[in-house]
Amino acid sequence: MLGRDVLTVLKRAGIEAVGRNRADLDITDPAAVRAAVEGAAVVVNCAAWTDVDGAESAEEAATAVNGTAVRVLAEACAAAGVRLIHVSTDYVLPGDASEPYREDAVTGPVNAYGRSKLVGEQAVTELLPQDGYVVRTAWLYGEHGSNFVATMLKLAAQRDSLDVVDDQHGQPTWSYALAGRLVDLGLAALRGRAAGGIYHGTASGRTTWRGLAREAYRLSGLDPERIRPTTSEAFVRPAARPAFSVLAHDAWQQKAGLEPLADWREQLALALATPGFAALAEAARDGRAG
Repeated sequence: MLGRDVLTVLKRAGIEAVGRNRADLDITDPAAVRAAVEGAAVVVNCAAWTDVDGAESAEEAATAVNGTAVRVLAEACAAAGVRLIHVSTDYVLPGDASEPYREDAVTGPVNAYGRSKLVGEQAVTELLPQDGYVVRTAWLYGEHGSNFVATMLKLAAQRDSLDVVDDQHGQPTWSYALAGRLVDLGLAALRGRAAGGIYHGTASGRTTWRGLAREAYRLSGLDPERIRPTTSEAFVRPAARPAFSVLAHDAWQQKAGLEPLADWREQLALALATPGFAALAEAARDGRAG
């Protein structure tokens, strides 16, 4: 999802880039990683084990991708003098705050996925203190790949109403908007205008999963009252979820001279106008009418 959007942004900007998928590159293979980064100016790592619940029973495998492989990548970039932008997650934080988490907040993952991602963060900040950029994102959705917004629109064609969790707070973030910001950060880094460290790549504002679903319905011409509130306790999952995933965005201006990403509602409106989401919304309206 995010990797495809990064390549699209780069292509539209006329910037030469090479994309590697799982078939092209095993990021747990040090020799392959060293060969892949050779000659690059910036590497953007969008690869990850993203099965949060699956990581609970396969933490070693998740850490191999989200942690150990990131260290391999950071070592290769350090040796080659390449800047690395690594995408991380709000799940490295404990999720028990009441105010937005600053970039220097104390970490404390509540599940295996978060622990595996924290290992990757620590590798980048340790091995690339000046040339490593950790960008935490959250509640990501986009045209490519499975995500919450797409799921809600698909279900709208099948069900009269949906129960959606209303006690988890976060910042829904459009993958294309994040991709643009990652490219901005890479360019700023190449120009010597961006300091290494941790950045928070999430939309401005905040809402709940129910709030996101209701706004997606409203913007798609569907009745938001079809989205009913429920609690996290009603949807027990193998992995615990942080209740509060709202992140602060001070580092963009302070360390890179860039503005934070736009409000989540603005991002969502733009995303839903893209062909993939527009088709889902049309199908949802047709299904409802039927």
